[in-house]
Amino acid sequence: MYLIVGLGNPGLSYKKTRHNAGFQALDKLADKLNVRIKTKGFSALYGEGKIDGERVILVKPQTYMNLSGDAVQSLLHFYKLEPDRLIVLYDDIDLPLGSMRIRANGSAGSHNGMRSVIACVNSENFPRIRIGVGKDESVLLRDYVLKRPSKAEQKTLDEVFENAADATILIVQGNIGEAQTRYNKKHEKNSSVSVDGNKD
Repeated sequence: MYLIVGLGNPGLSYKKTRHNAGFQALDKLADKLNVRIKTKGFSALYGEGKIDGERVILVKPQTYMNLSGDAVQSLLHFYKLEPDRLIVLYDDIDLPLGSMRIRANGSAGSHNGMRSVIACVNSENFPRIRIGVGKDESVLLRDYVLKRPSKAEQKTLDEVFENAADATILIVQGNIGEAQTRYNKKHEKNSSVSVDGNKD
């Protein structure tokens, strides 16, 4: 069994913003699995489905981003799951728009939602999918991530959300290496250094 969490902010005003990339990717996965993320509880919306017979719980924390870990911790406790049965999808300004980075573990980098999750579950040892939304040095970070992308950018992001959903399925199937090989390539071509100090 896996807890699959998309990070974002609740409310219509945040729905299509860059900072809600985790929610949007989770919606793609829900569509593929025919899961409705509608059940309310544990400061979250969640729904249950299966991937090749493996039970999965898809979760959208309904706290604001910097308290995301509260819902994750509560649900892990309720389902009696260890942190390594957690998968988190979230936006990353340190990756170029249209790229994706899958890691089996690691630090939160600059992302407040991931900092909250790691602090609450007291572990960095769980898979995560970082979705590149890029950044614009000419505007404040908060303004950039809480703004909706252009139509062209959204089209690119929609493709990444689709890939993130497929990568999540591979991880649940026990094929994280295949997911990394298939979906990390685009980022590796850019050869940048991530905020957690690892060459990506």
